[in-house]
Amino acid sequence: MGRPFGGWHEDPLWASVYDWTVEHPLIGGVLWKAGLGSELRRLYDAAAEIGSLPAGARVLDVPCGGGVALRGLRVGQGVQYVAADISATMLERTREAAVERGVADQVETVLADVVDLPFDDASVDLVVSFTGLHCFPDPEAAVAEMARVLASGGVLTGSALLNDTGLRFAPLRFAGRVGGLLGPGCTAAELTGWLAEHDLSEVRLATSGAVGYFRAVKA
Repeated sequence: MGRPFGGWHEDPLWASVYDWTVEHPLIGGVLWKAGLGSELRRLYDAAAEIGSLPAGARVLDVPCGGGVALRGLRVGQGVQYVAADISATMLERTREAAVERGVADQVETVLADVVDLPFDDASVDLVVSFTGLHCFPDPEAAVAEMARVLASGGVLTGSALLNDTGLRFAPLRFAGRVGGLLGPGCTAAELTGWLAEHDLSEVRLATSGAVGYFRAVKA
């Protein structure tokens, strides 16, 4: 059984709660608005970019969690979707989600740490990292590693709880860190700076309550 607290190597109950809210937009949308001040629709819109990729493209989803970003992958799209996570339990959930969505033939799961990805330089066309950056112990190193594997012209997109979204969300950040669910996180300025430092341009970052949605292109 999942635990409410504990590192992401384990199986915190919060992971299942998060997955459930994303997969139930009516109730989940209310919960996101109440707890995060954020529109769940923004996550759906960001994940939809996956479905725009042509056959033969390669996607890296890290951390994939329970596979919520798979909602953007189309049946028969013909892409290689690599789902990476530090937790074997999360990878199993992603495999189950892929089967349920009819896209298992396109999905490969890999046990990996985001700061030491087992992929070649410039080998991925799209990196997606939804609600993960704030969980990493070293978010700057994570951005650097995701940028390393991204091909020229490729896109890095994702979302994260930001540290500078106001006092309203300070208790949320504090509780997450005490519970072992959140890392140090970053501000919007720090995130955009890291992206620029690693040859990512056309940086866009928009906040929705406590959550920042970012997108950048590899030069």
